[in-house]
Amino acid sequence: MPDAGTSRARYRRILRFASIYIAQAWWYELVLPRIGLAGLAARGRARRLTRIAQRFHVLAVDLGGLMIKVGQFLSSRLDILPPEITSELAGLQDEVPAVPFPAIKALAEAELGAPLDRVFAWFDEVPVAAASLGQAHRARLAEEDAAVVGFDAVVVKVQRPGIQAIVDVDLAALRRVAGWLSRVRIVSDHVNLPILVQEFAETSLAEIDYLQEAANAERFADDVADDARVDVPDIVWERTTRRVLTLSDVTAIKVNDVEALRAAGIDPSAVAAAFAQAMFEQLFGRGFFHADPHPGNIFVTPSAAASDGGADDGAPPWRLTFIDFGMMGQVPDGLRDGLRRLLIAVASRDGKGLVAAIREVGVLLPSADTTELERAMTQLFARFGGMGFAQLRDVDPNEFRQFGEQFGEVVRSLPFQLPENFLLVIRAMSLTSGVCSALDPEFNIWDAVEPYAGRLMREQSGNLVQDLAQRAVSIAGLALGMPQRVDALATRVEEGRVAVTTPALDRRLARLERTGRRIVSAVLFAALFVGGILVLPANGVIGTVLLIVSALPLLHALFAGIAGRRSP
Repeated sequence: MPDAGTSRARYRRILRFASIYIAQAWWYELVLPRIGLAGLAARGRARRLTRIAQRFHVLAVDLGGLMIKVGQFLSSRLDILPPEITSELAGLQDEVPAVPFPAIKALAEAELGAPLDRVFAWFDEVPVAAASLGQAHRARLAEEDAAVVGFDAVVVKVQRPGIQAIVDVDLAALRRVAGWLSRVRIVSDHVNLPILVQEFAETSLAEIDYLQEAANAERFADDVADDARVDVPDIVWERTTRRVLTLSDVTAIKVNDVEALRAAGIDPSAVAAAFAQAMFEQLFGRGFFHADPHPGNIFVTPSAAASDGGADDGAPPWRLTFIDFGMMGQVPDGLRDGLRRLLIAVASRDGKGLVAAIREVGVLLPSADTTELERAMTQLFARFGGMGFAQLRDVDPNEFRQFGEQFGEVVRSLPFQLPENFLLVIRAMSLTSGVCSALDPEFNIWDAVEPYAGRLMREQSGNLVQDLAQRAVSIAGLALGMPQRVDALATRVEEGRVAVTTPALDRRLARLERTGRRIVSAVLFAALFVGGILVLPANGVIGTVLLIVSALPLLHALFAGIAGRRSP
């Protein structure tokens, strides 16, 4: 267990790293654009991001603990982070060093209350897997335990010694960093970071409680009991504690091992389709889902039917075996209904319906003006709807960049927030997409979405009459009020009080005008500053005056944007 001095040093190291790169981001992404040097900031951005990711990679491997989890999460955010970051952090899980066996043995024996050679007939000292919070070893149960549970081959998951103290330090540091970033308006307008960190904390603390993980595994097994495609290991409760978890050994073909799958006569594209459907069912159907479905946590297990030439019930002669139930997500009924509508809108390429579903899910605040977002989503579906990953790779990068700039401007102007548990939903979908595209480069997410969305639409068809009745009442109310509205509009036209507003155009013109003023101020600052430096040796008084006066246009160039954003 780390002592107080080690914990303080760890805490300070995390904060020092965060403060350096927050300051760097502030300078390059906020200050330089405000003084007309956005091009300079953009030119070195890729190199800068790569360097930051490399240094965080080194920090995470050195510190371990939750820093590995933070890196893993960032590596899965292909939707919001550039490839310079995600690709650099992608291999973090594979670099976690194992804990020496004597420390693992001591902890396991203390938890189980007996020497390992009495509890198990055999225990492998070399771990089969090492993760950031614990590591797993193969073992065989003692004869009496094997007779009770019906099998003897097990995997014993043992928590890293002292991990509770390390998690506490890391969470304290993350909360401090979230507090810093919450004071930055561009961050606080879009996400409540303290709540986000709190959700991450709850998930992380649940991961180091193996009794909770065992309960999650049994609940998940009950949920998928009628799904012939999915399997779950059995828990050996007699050899399980809060820090030691013993379960049946279900090790098989790693889900992304394409060569091994083909050697076993299994089609990787069929695995991709089944995996996507299984995850959709968890997320949009049952509402209790595996939130960490990375390749290390999913096996493809050939079933007994494979040797008989296939299954009789139409199920494939293999099963998807999920392990590691420490990170599970729960989708409340309201959120699940919103996600279902979102899925249906995506499948039907309905931009307006998609925005309405996003609002219902709670990602958009009620005050958001979504007109431009609806237009952008409609354009997105019209151009890229139905394309798979392979087809998207053939699209002109310049077209992607132009659409990304336009779409990014619209998104950044809207007040987003992340509702509870949505972070885990995003993580699960990101990892699912990554696994499926690795299994099948031609994998098309639309093909996987449409059958499931069609089923959801059929299930919800029972509500169609009620929905139509509600719409009829709404239309009737609108029709009854129409004469009064027309009369009021005519009166306003006669009095010359009708005004046509274009909020997006007005905002862009105002932003352009402010930018122009700041560029003039930046040029004036540069002229005065350089002039002061040149004059200073010959005439100290005039040179000093020029340097002092140059501060005024500099302040305007830096901070005029703040006043502009606050003005209506």
